Amino acid sequence: MGMFCYQCQETAKNEGCTVRGVCGKSPEVAMLQDLLIWTLKGISWWGINGRGMGVSDSRTNLFVAEALFATITNANFDDERFVSLIQESIELRDALKQRAQAACESLHGKPCFHALPEAATWHPENWEQSTLLAKAARVGIMADPDLDEDIRSLREMLVIGLKGMAAYLDHAYVLDHHNEDVLTFLQEGLLATINDNLSVEDMVGWVVRCGKMGAKAMALLDEANTNTYGHPEPTDVRTGVVPGKAILISGHDLRDLHDLLEQTRGTGINVYTHGEMLPAHAYPAFKEYDNLIGNYGGSWWHQASEFESFGGAILMTTNCLIKPRDSYVDRLFTTGMAGWPGVTHIANRVKGGQKDFSAVIAAARAAGEPVQIEDGLIPIGYAHNTVVSNAGAVLDAVQAGAVKRFVVMAGCDARSKSRDYYTQVAQALPEDTIILTAGCAKYRYNKLNLGKIGPFPRVLDAGQCNDSYSLVVIAMKLAEALGLDDVNDLPISYDIAWYEQKAVIVLLALLALGVKKIRLGPTLPAFASPNVRKVLVEQFGLMTTDGVEEDVAAMMRGE
Repeated sequence: MGMFCYQCQETAKNEGCTVRGVCGKSPEVAMLQDLLIWTLKGISWWGINGRGMGVSDSRTNLFVAEALFATITNANFDDERFVSLIQESIELRDALKQRAQAACESLHGKPCFHALPEAATWHPENWEQSTLLAKAARVGIMADPDLDEDIRSLREMLVIGLKGMAAYLDHAYVLDHHNEDVLTFLQEGLLATINDNLSVEDMVGWVVRCGKMGAKAMALLDEANTNTYGHPEPTDVRTGVVPGKAILISGHDLRDLHDLLEQTRGTGINVYTHGEMLPAHAYPAFKEYDNLIGNYGGSWWHQASEFESFGGAILMTTNCLIKPRDSYVDRLFTTGMAGWPGVTHIANRVKGGQKDFSAVIAAARAAGEPVQIEDGLIPIGYAHNTVVSNAGAVLDAVQAGAVKRFVVMAGCDARSKSRDYYTQVAQALPEDTIILTAGCAKYRYNKLNLGKIGPFPRVLDAGQCNDSYSLVVIAMKLAEALGLDDVNDLPISYDIAWYEQKAVIVLLALLALGVKKIRLGPTLPAFASPNVRKVLVEQFGLMTTDGVEEDVAAMMRGE
């Protein structure tokens, strides 16, 4: 069949996009992404079987993570880039295959790989897009109409979790922090999705393992960020503008921001963050740059109007890209795994060097200046190191009754009107509650004047979506300080918003770590079949969001 995609929360009718992605993804790109993932399963076959004979390749292993990252929602819309990635995938697979076969024959004196899956051997007749699309139609999500619905659901849940994990691994590896066990798990997980001998129970086990590995990936990225740039500190970030030429940087890649700040230092060009780059202001290393001015705008889905009014050059470092308007497309740049057809792409850095952002800087010089759209301060920097180092004050507030409950409202923002729910919940929570947040979901309430409890703002922002790991650390440390054996005994409720695959791996990590009674909204994932949803509810205590009044009352009761 043709396009079918249901990896994000906005998927059409909460069933699946079959004509064009709600995100703007074309059918061609969707199908090429399916084919790329299928070829990664072929790499994984040789990668896992080759390891048993001492055969591995670090470049191929990292490529699997990078290619998965390219397929997440709102990252890359460029069909030509996906053709190139598919070609590279097959070339890397074949090189690994050749080494594995040679090692096998050397050990056993004869060929020892038989009954290979097609993904491990397939070659296109040519690299024409039409040829690749014809194959993609036969290997996509819904290509096998006879596949058990629950097996399909769990396979796709696993792939989607692996995509989110891959994004976090890519950011960590960019900062030279490695975990080969987690990187290997990407291939093990992909290989599990083409193993017809695995039962529903087996696949549930793989999904749980994915969550556990996701927690390790987030811990690795936390270590990478904090070792490189220091632990985030409480910081008030300016939302206004100052006169001067400017560059707006969006996405998640802190090293890209670092390179850009270095290259614009002393040039008179100001740098503003946007979206998920807001948390960068809390890192001590970035506070050294007086050319880092503040944050401009809100979450990703506002970018069309905000990029237009910004007036300067814009750099998109990761996902959260939407179709650009003609008014700013010529001053928009992508880098890393992000991409849009016709938009100038900045190449990867040479090992040990910086990316070359001279084209972005030149565009900023030729462009206009930012138009102010708001003027205020956003408090950030409440990651685990800050909160845990102030654990005494937090515990005193809990024991004195000043804080009755913590509510974790992490995750993603998106366009649907139903997401007003999260703003309304934040406003409806009693004044003796503290909101723990991470990810772009915070833009629904981080500019509200919700006041403070003692020295703490009522919205404690841990950072980007991957910094949801901080919220787990905080919960575990609080439980330890209070002498509790189970984090579920803490006065903490979870009201999570999801949109794309990085939020899915955060959810799977929380479930794998034993966190119960998580509310998830605005809808449950379309890729979860009715039986799989039942497992999530009965085995893991997952709940759907309901009305604001009902949910707030239930959370305050600890339900």
